[in-house]
Amino acid sequence: MPELSIITPAHNEEANLPLLYEQLQEHLADYDWEWVLVDDHSSDNTLGVFSRLAAGDTRLRGLRFSRNFGSHKALICGLREARGQAAVILAADLQDPPQVIPQLVAAWKAGDQVVWAVRQGRPGERASSLAFGRLYYWIMRRFVGLTSMPATGADFFLADRRVLDALAQFRENNVSLFALVGSLGFRHGYIQYVKEARQHGRSSWTFAKKFKLVLDSVIAFTYLPIRYMMAFGSCIGLLGFVYALFVIYNYIHGSPSQGWSSLMVVVLLLGGMQMMMLGVLGEYIWRTLDESRARPLYLVEQVVVGGDQQVASSEDGRE
Repeated sequence: MPELSIITPAHNEEANLPLLYEQLQEHLADYDWEWVLVDDHSSDNTLGVFSRLAAGDTRLRGLRFSRNFGSHKALICGLREARGQAAVILAADLQDPPQVIPQLVAAWKAGDQVVWAVRQGRPGERASSLAFGRLYYWIMRRFVGLTSMPATGADFFLADRRVLDALAQFRENNVSLFALVGSLGFRHGYIQYVKEARQHGRSSWTFAKKFKLVLDSVIAFTYLPIRYMMAFGSCIGLLGFVYALFVIYNYIHGSPSQGWSSLMVVVLLLGGMQMMMLGVLGEYIWRTLDESRARPLYLVEQVVVGGDQQVASSEDGRE
């Protein structure tokens, strides 16, 4: 069992892997470590580059998904494959510098079981991305209630072996790994670092993926949207009842209410709100169906072991 497992999800990162490998060798020279890379079905030669690196280093292992399952599924796969006493989530784009890992390890050895690397600054990031990130973490902390998640965001962290064993018990399909880690409990610690600019390639993290992450994070960890819908419906129902009494009163006294246009506005507004609430319910119902089918989280088509390369027909992500 190595001391550290470095878990790296990768999608079209062939140019960054040699640089990341050099930095891992430089900054982890004092540790017994392994590197587990999960290729999320890249369209470039990501796994080929990693295979050449692994040919001379038995500490390296790689897996390639049969299709693109998403970065969070790749992270879950890597954490299940980790053999270390602790695991560090590290992106392949070099934005999270490996020289921070010794600080994570120091906090872990001091007693923390989850150590978050909190982003102190993000040079080169667009203002829209920064605003979206702040909004997401505000929702997770204030609305969902996961206060252990850093306010400024973190996707670079260390988890103790006990945390990894606890994560292995969860089999949810539509879930944010970071929110899941934040919901487990255990002892959380924090260090700060500056997230660097990407050196090569483009991020595959699109707005559609970010939006799905928000839905998955909220729906998986709170039922408050349904409670708010019920409260809103109750308030509208009460107002409708009061307005109906007002209309009846005016009719009895010979002055029926006027205003066809205002009535249509109210009908359209309520109809739109009802459709939106049905959409929220549909998201919950869809996730219930998706979980009940118990499909594998991911399938692995190829495995690379240090010094050798093996081809696997499939790997069930739930086994």
